Amino acid sequence: MSKKRGLSLEEKREQMLQIFYESQDFFLLKELEKLSPKKGVISQSVKDVVQSLVDDDLVLKDKIGTSVYFWSLPSCAGNQLRNTRSKLESDLSSSRNRFAELIEQRDNLKKGREESDEREVALVELKAVELQHNKLKEELACYVDNDPAAVEQMKVAIEVAHSAANRWTDNIFTLQQWCSTNFPQAKEQLEHLYKEVGITDDLEYLQ
Repeated sequence: MSKKRGLSLEEKREQMLQIFYESQDFFLLKELEKLSPKKGVISQSVKDVVQSLVDDDLVLKDKIGTSVYFWSLPSCAGNQLRNTRSKLESDLSSSRNRFAELIEQRDNLKKGREESDEREVALVELKAVELQHNKLKEELACYVDNDPAAVEQMKVAIEVAHSAANRWTDNIFTLQQWCSTNFPQAKEQLEHLYKEVGITDDLEYLQ
């Protein structure tokens, strides 16, 4: 014997609404959980199902004292459907107006762009001008090293690099002096270390 199929969420929502519509009364969540099995809805799912109905304005809830009551009348669903229909009709009207505007814009853009021999010639000339423009841009890029602005940028970069090199040279001399003062007994080891990392006797500031 095949296992009975459980209700879908939409079917559970419909069955829970029937509880409200048939009684037209107010319910606590616990009361709904007791009544729901009679409609084929397991009590464990009642909370989520009822909340989904509340979210869609099909069920109303209010807190009275420490208790939360739920209720719904057939008119609630009717009002909700009417509101949905009104919104959809408004959206449809807006979409139709926008579509008409786009059609008008398209037709206006087509004016003066009708296919003709003159238009074809103009397009060919435009393509040739674009190709020539791109070619000149490529040639100009070959002379960028002689661009005054580029040369000026290189001068600034050289000055920054020159200053940084002398600053690091000064830091090296300072570090050597500090090591010599604090570790005089390791003079030979330090000199060997300097040579390994490329610090030789001819290290000088850049002029």
